[in-house]
Order: sequence, then C-alpha cells, then structure tokens
Amino acid sequence: MPSVKIPPVLRSSTGGESQVEAGGSTVADVLNALAEAHPATKSQLFSEDGELNRYVNVYLNDEDVRVLDGLGTSVNDSDTLVILPAMAGGR
Repeated sequence: MPSVKIPPVLRSSTGGESQVEAGGSTVADVLNALAEAHPATKSQLFSEDGELNRYVNVYLNDEDVRVLDGLGTSVNDSDTLVILPAMAGGR
C-alpha cells in the first residue's frame, strides 16, 4: 500500500503520525483515502471543487505530481507520496 509522508503542520490531523498508509491506484485515490481516514486533512488538502489546494505540493517519489498527471497520476503499492505545504512570507 502506498505511504504518505505527513508534514508537521498536518500531523495533529493524523494523530501525530508522520507517515501513514493509504490505498489507491492514483494520487487522488490515495489522498482521498487519507482524508477519509483522517477527515481533518480534507479541507487542508482539497479546495471546494475537489482540486488540490494551490498552496499544497504533492510529490510522488520526488516528482511533483503537477508535472506528471496531477491527481490522476498512477500510484503503485511501493510508492511514497510527500505532502509539502507551500511556505510564504518572512523578511
């Protein structure tokens, strides 16, 4: 089953877990399985229209899914998704 690395900002939504397993054959399936298992992550990952929030970056084995097939990118059981919220601000 694919694994999903959870950034510190989302760990309170996953019971403190830094990595969880979530089934699916596409990035969308895996992220939706994550949101089903941990409902507080859904609004942080997806916009109201079901698309990935623009400030959330998702990598499949070190490749940005936006340069692959986006949420439709195929996922294998041995794959790892990494969720990285975009950071802004600072001086």
